[in-house]
Amino acid sequence: MSSASEAATIRQHPDYEPALQLLRSADLPISDLTEAHLRHFFYIGSPNAPVGLVGIEFHGSDALLRSLVVAPECRSRGVGTQLVAHAEEYARDHGAVAVYLLTNTAERFFRARGYVTASREYAPVAIKETPEFSSLCPASSAFLSKRLGVIPSARRNGGRVSAETLNVKLRAVSLRFCSTS
Repeated sequence: MSSASEAATIRQHPDYEPALQLLRSADLPISDLTEAHLRHFFYIGSPNAPVGLVGIEFHGSDALLRSLVVAPECRSRGVGTQLVAHAEEYARDHGAVAVYLLTNTAERFFRARGYVTASREYAPVAIKETPEFSSLCPASSAFLSKRLGVIPSARRNGGRVSAETLNVKLRAVSLRFCSTS
């Protein structure tokens, strides 16, 4: 990449060993990663030498963004921003309405991209049960979240949402926020 404004090609499903090597270089957790996890990982660079990497794990309508890493020589060039935006769009397109993450070092980076501090106590159960949340990332890690703005079916239908889909979504929101029980 020659400039921050130049968009890099983002590819899906990096090669296993080179991905692990890049994650190890940043001291990110890898003990739970399998080849299957990497189907939802994206990278910039060559398959055998990625310079940036990020993954998404789906847990119902929630997603866990994990393992964002950019090689030191490629930082401050927009690689991380491009990868996160791509992962968010992928998550949204696959039905996620919120993205969660844990970080020890990149809280400021994610806040600048719309993430807010979330209470670990109120994390969705499926997110709490992930190895990252329950054991791999320390309790001192920042826990952040971001709501994804577009109803997934709207993106697939050129921005149009059927009345039935919208009513179901609105009923679910009303029940969630207006319940008296």
